Amino acid sequence: MVRVFINGYGNIGRRLASAFSHDKETQFVGIGKYSIDDKLDEAFAKKFPVYVPEEKILEFKQKGYDISGTITDAIKSSDLVIDAAKEGFGYKNKLNYYVPLNKPAIFQGGEDRSGENKVADIIHNSRVNYDKVANQKYVIQGSCNVSGMGRIMQPMIEKFGDKIKRYDVTLIRRWADLEDTKEVKDSIEWDKNPHHQDDVKSFLPSVKLYVEAYKVPSRMMHLHQMTIRFSDKVPNFDSLSDIYDDEFGVAVLGKAKGTADIRLKAREFGFEHDDTNMVHLHEETMRKIDDTLKILYSDDQTGIVIPENHLLFQSMMFGRPKKEAYERTDSLFQITKKRDMLVKQFGS
Repeated sequence: MVRVFINGYGNIGRRLASAFSHDKETQFVGIGKYSIDDKLDEAFAKKFPVYVPEEKILEFKQKGYDISGTITDAIKSSDLVIDAAKEGFGYKNKLNYYVPLNKPAIFQGGEDRSGENKVADIIHNSRVNYDKVANQKYVIQGSCNVSGMGRIMQPMIEKFGDKIKRYDVTLIRRWADLEDTKEVKDSIEWDKNPHHQDDVKSFLPSVKLYVEAYKVPSRMMHLHQMTIRFSDKVPNFDSLSDIYDDEFGVAVLGKAKGTADIRLKAREFGFEHDDTNMVHLHEETMRKIDDTLKILYSDDQTGIVIPENHLLFQSMMFGRPKKEAYERTDSLFQITKKRDMLVKQFGS
């Protein structure tokens, strides 16, 4: 049984803790917490063991919290650390904890793959390079937008190969997560140099990909407009289901009017954390004009990377065959069941 510690308990960490605390293959060591807030109370309500930096133990105990030990204690007793720190802190954690204690770690999207703050050499996308991360010591799990692009692009590549000339993707990103308390500004902002393009090309190096990213005042979900240009006319297929019907974590929908429709339905269905854990292709928006195919899909922001972390964990720690890993992840997250419920609700 693999002992797993989640170092950080923000939007990603709390979801990872929910998943790994229910995984019968793991011994869930607990979570790392660095500040006193509502999420700390939530962790205790869920009976998660809480570990804090050594210099903060007295502060937490004076506030009445029963701390299980230090971050160092938790890492020493773990076989794998999943780093869920705020963006940019993964490198510090690697230097201060993971390297000195000789522990493998998974980092989240947004951490650096190159330069002086590099945390790992490889970004994981289960649809593209699952087998390549087996037995690696340090790996970055791609961000939500990067994970979604991999899920959509790789099936197209496998089906149409060198007929595809280029991809142009516009990322319409939500401003904040559902549980964030920060203000959602009444502004549309653009990213001068989106990291998503280089991240995707790190595991799909041969594709011609151009990415633009905008942040809009919404909390519900990301939306991607993808334009695919072919060397000749768009190949003949009747529906996006012809390409994606058997794809893990991809739902082809036809009746949703917006991202809120899907998110609120996920909440109504009782999906944990209101997450669908998938991307949703909106069939009715598909356009074919000569050599150009345009598709639109929504991406379940933070929720999509949690099963991806679980798949990465299986490759790193067990070297498990991909098909079996998908089955185990599906049994934990019920993604196929969720997809079928959404398709029934929003099907064409």
